[in-house]
Amino acid sequence: VQLQASGGGLVQPGGSLRLSCAASGFTLGDYSIGWFRQAPGKAREGVACITSSDGTTYYVDSVKGRFTISRDNAKNSVYLQMNSLKPEDTADYYCAADPRAYSGGYFLKYGMNYSGKGTQVTVSS
Repeated sequence: VQLQASGGGLVQPGGSLRLSCAASGFTLGDYSIGWFRQAPGKAREGVACITSSDGTTYYVDSVKGRFTISRDNAKNSVYLQMNSLKPEDTADYYCAADPRAYSGGYFLKYGMNYSGKGTQVTVSS
């Protein structure tokens, strides 16, 4: 299982970014995929998850209404559209995958079995 996040960068508050997660070595449709972030000195935080079973999406409260997770199984890719970005969204973002039949809320809280290297998102004026 290999995962690679990309699309990070520097953006002003209120701006948007779209992160991509390229998956390889497994059948994307068989795995739930999540986005996590970690800022310096802070604990890892589950941001968004989309389940393998029915594509249900889950979000941490702080990003609801601003972030959208989506997947394209044919392209082996998962995306995180981030709008109305805030300075507190600044973190290293990475994608993760898990084949277990747990809810997205479980994965956001406890993490996932496989993860890749992250991409840095910095929100600053």
